[in-house]
Amino acid sequence: MKRIFVINPGSTSTKTAVFEDDKAVWMSGGHHPASETAAFHNINEQYEYRKEFILNGLKKSGIPLKFDAVIGRGGLTKPLQGGVYTVNEKMVYDLQHAKDQHACNLGAIIAYEIAHECGCPAFMADPGVVDELQPLARITGLPFMKKRTIFHALNSKAVSRKYAKSIGRKYEDINVIVVHLGGGISVGAHCKGKVIDVNNALNGDGPFSPERSGTLPMNQLVDLCFSGKYSQKQIMKMITGQGGIVAHLGTNDMITVSREAEEGNEPYRTVLDAMLYNVAKQVGAMYVALDGQVDAIIYTGGISHSKYCIDTLKRRTSYMAQVVVMPGEGEMESLAFNALGALNGELEIKEYV
Repeated sequence: MKRIFVINPGSTSTKTAVFEDDKAVWMSGGHHPASETAAFHNINEQYEYRKEFILNGLKKSGIPLKFDAVIGRGGLTKPLQGGVYTVNEKMVYDLQHAKDQHACNLGAIIAYEIAHECGCPAFMADPGVVDELQPLARITGLPFMKKRTIFHALNSKAVSRKYAKSIGRKYEDINVIVVHLGGGISVGAHCKGKVIDVNNALNGDGPFSPERSGTLPMNQLVDLCFSGKYSQKQIMKMITGQGGIVAHLGTNDMITVSREAEEGNEPYRTVLDAMLYNVAKQVGAMYVALDGQVDAIIYTGGISHSKYCIDTLKRRTSYMAQVVVMPGEGEMESLAFNALGALNGELEIKEYV
């Protein structure tokens, strides 16, 4: 039996769990109030605060630092191939000096420190910067501007592997379109174990989502940037954090939005239907990226719990391929799944260089 400690720092929370093989035997976590995090000027300054929060949680529950592996949520390093990576000093350095600041950058750093204390390996798996794009998908209309991928690689690859296993095949032998429906929405074309095309779900393109603007009319965006009314920081906030559903409806509570839409209440129904319409269009684009050779379309993420949303998407996309719904984000389970696979020799352990 393998005992695995999972660390998942989010923007406003930190989740932890202990797994024995693939079963969670302890889960904990908590919200970090703005009154506490406001004292920090950047993510790196939160390191000791987050680490102490994690260690206190273990101590209060009487859990000793005895693990076969510690795995942290992947951060925004340089672009990587998907897979499980050993956390090393080079990775820690790059995360500490990452251009994009997000709490996920602390996951591997804290895992590295705790693993050192208990004498076991530290892992990171399928970070959001996984980049396996095929060459044609990388080229844009400006030669100096290349497409960049930031998406829900961890959960997208984990549900793909689980689906493949459920039909007696390997992830590396199937083609699937994975749609992660969360605060951001990513739609990826998985071809024989590689994500050959996917939208930038953080601050780039694709369908708008509960908190992202998605693709915008370029000329209007340029006019907005040069209008003198907004700073760069304000415009970036419109794109990520205050765009999409929250910009239209003033809320990112998708349970409420879905319920109101199902009851036919406006403007909820029209706005949500527009978001789902754009998601379905992106599925169609990934269908083309896979030359129509698709084993399944997998819907995952928190919004996939919504019957209204899934029924609408099924109606628009089920003629392309079989639709499979695997609701929830599953980040903790996905991290444990990767660590266990690495320990058992089922998944290659890669070196970050």
